Amino acid sequence: MKRWTAAEDMYLQANYQKLTDEELARYFHCHPSQVATRRHTKRLSRERSSHGGGKPWTPEEEDLLSEKWGVISVGGIAKALNRTETAVQARARRLGLGRYLEGGEYVSLNQLHLAMGYDGGGNYKLKSWVKNRGLPVHRKRRLAQSVRVVYLDEFWKWAEKNRSFIDFSRMEPLALGEEPPWVAEQRKKDFTACAIQRKDVWTEEADSRLKMLLSMHKYTWAELSKEMSRSCGAIQRRIKDLGLEDRPIRIPCGGRQGTWTEEMFQILADGIRSGDSYQAIGDALGISEKAVRGKVYYDYLTENADKVRSMIGDGPWGTGAPEPTIRQAVNLSRTRVEVRKNLSALDALLRYRMNELGYDPYWQRFMCLNWHDIKGCSAGCDNCDDCTEFRRIPPQYCARCGATFFERAEQTFCQACRQARKKQAQRKWRRKHSKER
Repeated sequence: MKRWTAAEDMYLQANYQKLTDEELARYFHCHPSQVATRRHTKRLSRERSSHGGGKPWTPEEEDLLSEKWGVISVGGIAKALNRTETAVQARARRLGLGRYLEGGEYVSLNQLHLAMGYDGGGNYKLKSWVKNRGLPVHRKRRLAQSVRVVYLDEFWKWAEKNRSFIDFSRMEPLALGEEPPWVAEQRKKDFTACAIQRKDVWTEEADSRLKMLLSMHKYTWAELSKEMSRSCGAIQRRIKDLGLEDRPIRIPCGGRQGTWTEEMFQILADGIRSGDSYQAIGDALGISEKAVRGKVYYDYLTENADKVRSMIGDGPWGTGAPEPTIRQAVNLSRTRVEVRKNLSALDALLRYRMNELGYDPYWQRFMCLNWHDIKGCSAGCDNCDDCTEFRRIPPQYCARCGATFFERAEQTFCQACRQARKKQAQRKWRRKHSKER
């Protein structure tokens, strides 16, 4: 087996395009197959036209290839140069133009995720970014492949509208080329938000410290968030997971801490418009992140800062606030009483109308304690209008949410809270048994 010297490798690299393997073999005093093997080892591949009678590449053709690479398709370049697609791709590799999708005004969706600092979770990103938030994605064909691509100008317009959703601190500067002016400022804000809040797993030491701080009964949500370097939502979830009874103290509903002023509303609106996190806005207002989120949802029925930014525009706080649906109005404190009162009146009118139309002649049974939906009247009456055993269903009060509900059987919780407690127990069982496995 021939042993190649450094001088021979240099000669081979300088002349492999000019000479054939047979000519090089005579120079090196070896077999042509050994020359071909050495070229393959050094990745010195020849173009078919370099020594086979085809026309060589001119500087003008190379300039055109460099200009159009990644902008138009490989087939379009090959047609413009009157060459095969294989020859175009080989020449592009030799010129160091990189892969086709790296050389234009767009990148593939997977390359975009990697540039943004996200690794894996392709299906989640496809649903969360594209389907739910409308990231514009196009299809490009390269030979026999179909690739999802994103145009960079469309991406930056989309990213500006969803700046609160994207963590720009994970993205290296200029990873996608030239960036809009607002990206550098947003990256600094995201760095600050990530430095304030930890996102690692809870340890036994952190759980013990949380229990100790809660037992002191002197920390609010905002103060506890700073002490633990975690968000209020993370602390709230951990308290529920551990089954702790202690809670952070509530801010008194009086003075600057309990009443929202016009100045505070202006700070909140400016913070959302500029892409600040809820934690940063809470620090500027002197309240907790939880209080900020609650106020945003109270007025705009969503905690998504990007949606709120599109609603408020350049106006003051409250601009573009949507009207709550009946389902939302039932749970909002500002509309709860009126909506429930109207629903009760509507229910009574509908039942009266049903009685008039003859759909249910004995509507009293719905309010009678003696009625059973399957067994019928437990008092043995056949006519509710002449019944003297009528007993009205007494009101009950939910021990969880405090709502008033009417049921014949004695219950501790209302129907909605019973369903919620069931779901909570199921989630707890899954967490417990998933750790055991």
